Amino acid sequence: MTSEDYTLADVVALLVESGDKGPASHRFSDEAPMPSVDILRDIVEDLRCVLFPGYFGPSDITPDTMPYYIGSTLDQLERKLADQINRGYCFVCEATTTDRCNDCDKRARRIAKKFITKLPEIREYLLSDVEAAYIGDPAAKTHGETIFCYPSIRALTNHRIAHELYKLGVDIIPRIIGEMAHSDTGIDIHPGATIGRSFFIDHGTGTVIGETCIIGDNVRVYQGVTLGAKSFPKGEDEMLIKGLPRHPIVEDDVIIYAGATILGRITIGREAVVGGNVWITRDVPAGAQIVQSRAMQQSFEHGEGI
Repeated sequence: MTSEDYTLADVVALLVESGDKGPASHRFSDEAPMPSVDILRDIVEDLRCVLFPGYFGPSDITPDTMPYYIGSTLDQLERKLADQINRGYCFVCEATTTDRCNDCDKRARRIAKKFITKLPEIREYLLSDVEAAYIGDPAAKTHGETIFCYPSIRALTNHRIAHELYKLGVDIIPRIIGEMAHSDTGIDIHPGATIGRSFFIDHGTGTVIGETCIIGDNVRVYQGVTLGAKSFPKGEDEMLIKGLPRHPIVEDDVIIYAGATILGRITIGREAVVGGNVWITRDVPAGAQIVQSRAMQQSFEHGEGI
């Protein structure tokens, strides 16, 4: 029988049958609830409102009402976040229902509370990013314009939230939060990347920052920049070895222009300037200026040179 002969019942039966062939095709367990992208999106937007009150959320908030607003929002948010963190643990857990870790719920609530205490530090970093965007772009008329409109600030808000959860050992939730920003802005930052103060991504679309990147303070990059890996070594089982440092280190006060591709565990030295559309796989010394080699112009006649 060919696929053209299938009835609806045949298609249903084949889909159900193929769903039993592995976790990639089907996942269900009433003991292990899945994280909710919709609830996580609400959590991130609530955090955006708390980190930039007045710009996001209620616009009529005043200095008198702000403490009540922030306190009430965080009180609800902590419980919702703890539940999602616990679902993240369940998502990656391979234990059976009989020997599942009974401590996950308690651990999730403890991590959610600890994350809340990190918010003042996250906000301090974000305000330095706002300042970097304002002073780094002559088109920015106010600091508020960068908070409200710039994809760099939106992506970095998600990243600094996700990175803190990543450092706290939360499973899968940081990656979901990072991918939300990727979908919204075109800026792809892995939650494992460490980014210093006053970071600015001008325009941003197409920028990629890998998991093990380390970026210093006062760094500016433009659209289409890739800070990626050069190769993926395999172990004895022929599977990729995960977690190795494989992305660039970018030191303080570096500028990387649009379309540059920088690959591997190399170091871009302090105050270096990397020009647009260059391909770099070796260390760049401090203070260096790397530009694209001059284009060659040649002409061929009667098939010569082909």
